[in-house]
Amino acid sequence: MSKHGPASEFELIARYFAPLARAYPGAYGLLDDVAVISPASGNELVVKTDTIVGGVDFLPDDPANLVARKALRVNLSDLAAKGAIPRAYLLDLVLPNTVDEPWIAAFVAGLAHDQAEYGMHLIGGDMSSTSGPITIAVTAFGEAPIGRIIRRGGAQRDDTVFVTGTIGDAALGLSVLRTTPSALDAASTAFLVDRYRLPEPRVTLGPQLIGIATAGLDVSDGLVADLHHICEVSRLSAVIEARSVPLSPAARAAMAGDPRCLATALTGGDDYEILFTAPPAATARIGELSRLYGVPITPLGRMTGVSGGEEPRVVVLDNLGQPLRLASEGWTHFSSP
Repeated sequence: MSKHGPASEFELIARYFAPLARAYPGAYGLLDDVAVISPASGNELVVKTDTIVGGVDFLPDDPANLVARKALRVNLSDLAAKGAIPRAYLLDLVLPNTVDEPWIAAFVAGLAHDQAEYGMHLIGGDMSSTSGPITIAVTAFGEAPIGRIIRRGGAQRDDTVFVTGTIGDAALGLSVLRTTPSALDAASTAFLVDRYRLPEPRVTLGPQLIGIATAGLDVSDGLVADLHHICEVSRLSAVIEARSVPLSPAARAAMAGDPRCLATALTGGDDYEILFTAPPAATARIGELSRLYGVPITPLGRMTGVSGGEEPRVVVLDNLGQPLRLASEGWTHFSSP
């Protein structure tokens, strides 16, 4: 990407980003230093920030519009898992001087697409330059009934563990992008790559889980790692069955060619599905929500007690009922190679 023209930061904001804020009065047209958010009566603000970096969270040649949509959606996924309805967001965009205006225009088009789809509005942020990779930080604001968000720490012993959608597609899609050639057919390859580049936050379903889910979060670091987060805060362990993990046909095709793909699916991350716990008595209601909102919701296992001085842990059972040995539970920044 080569830079065309010496547009300043303020010219770029006025030309590309201010139109994204027009429909939100508290954004003041991006002409002030702050924005104002007023939640509905009886609601409170729910805030989430996430950063994606070129070469870490997306590939350098990924289309700019999809990069923008992913940056927004990974934050919407967190709001959904808490039961919050999305409202507005701040954007910090740090770009190398090799990025040109056509890239920015495509990036803004991606934001505009998802603003319309999810009812979000840009209300502010910042732009800066860097000698490093593209860095995009979004701070998303949602709202939920006061004191009712679904936290990590509410799971109870014998609760069932549920997950929405399918698991492993995004991690397998990244593997496909990094491996040439792929043994998968073109349709399976395209599906997995799309799941990596464009997550599907469950923003409609998430708020319906308030009062049903006892604990929850979105699957970003990997199914096993994120379930471990629930275990740690809830001071419980969990047992899940590998054969119960919901897989897409494309993921099953990848595993048929390489059994190691199962571990990738369990620990790879970037699924952005909702992982939650609920009492067994809620299973019928959860099934109704699944049908009503057209989102698969699958029971994986259950929460168990922690005995003696043991630390909370996640046990994944194979088809013979034996614990699987995984090299790691999931993704973490700053880990040793």
